[in-house]
Amino acid sequence: MKHLPHARANLLALAAIAMWGSLASLGVALSHVPPFLLTGLSLLIGGLIALPLSGFKLAAWRVPLPTLALGIYGLFGYHFLLFVGLQNAPPVQANLVNYLWPLLIVVLAPVLLPGLVMRWQHILAGLIGFAGAVIVILAGVDEDAQRPGGLQGEWLLGYLAAAVAAFIWSTYSLLTRRVPHFDTAAIGTFAWISGLLALLCHALMEPGVSLSLRDWALIGLMGLGPLGGSFFLWDKALKLGDARHIGLLSYLTPLLSTSLLLWVSGRALTWPVALAGVLIVGAAWLGTRVR
Repeated sequence: MKHLPHARANLLALAAIAMWGSLASLGVALSHVPPFLLTGLSLLIGGLIALPLSGFKLAAWRVPLPTLALGIYGLFGYHFLLFVGLQNAPPVQANLVNYLWPLLIVVLAPVLLPGLVMRWQHILAGLIGFAGAVIVILAGVDEDAQRPGGLQGEWLLGYLAAAVAAFIWSTYSLLTRRVPHFDTAAIGTFAWISGLLALLCHALMEPGVSLSLRDWALIGLMGLGPLGGSFFLWDKALKLGDARHIGLLSYLTPLLSTSLLLWVSGRALTWPVALAGVLIVGAAWLGTRVR
């Protein structure tokens, strides 16, 4: 019975991971939309989920200012930098650089969360999962440029943005356990304020664009799925479960996300991607066997 909360947490995390599998593909499909505008609209739509979740009681949305700052750091900072990365580097490789965050969660969990111990199995599993991600990053090819799409200097901005996004999401995820307990519905507060800040940045820094009905449909899908429901599932999973195990399960996200990116771009799944899949699934299995 004592393992039931962990099992439930893993299921909630897997549900969030399934939603995140579509995030990069949606971001690429909407690459013509300025990043601040895309982030702002998606976060505002995603925040609407908090209304029924809180029973339409705004008291559940209130959090202390330090907690609010942490939420804005995570939701606004992470997603803006992710989209910048996807738009300034080959999307498959930038997507995998971004997914260094599962490894960072595993490595930083014992540092930021009291009571957690780093065992050698966690380190091994994290390195195996990281190796799977690296294989895909270095094996990818930028077909549009007809040259390797790996770690090249011209893509430095995109890779750097994706790496910083990874650090932000990993530390945000862990630090939500260090602040005073807050209702999961308060994620709606994080999303709405972050969304408004993003729209302000759009108005000040980006050119205006016209959005088609297809754009609005995709933005709505992004807001309700990978930029909406996933946040609430993720927050609940971290409140119930072991951050080390959840971090390792999260390596399934780049596998799903990269496979979907390859599929929508008409590129075949290659043997490096298949090998990476074996490594990532194996790492998740190994790490979650350890308490």
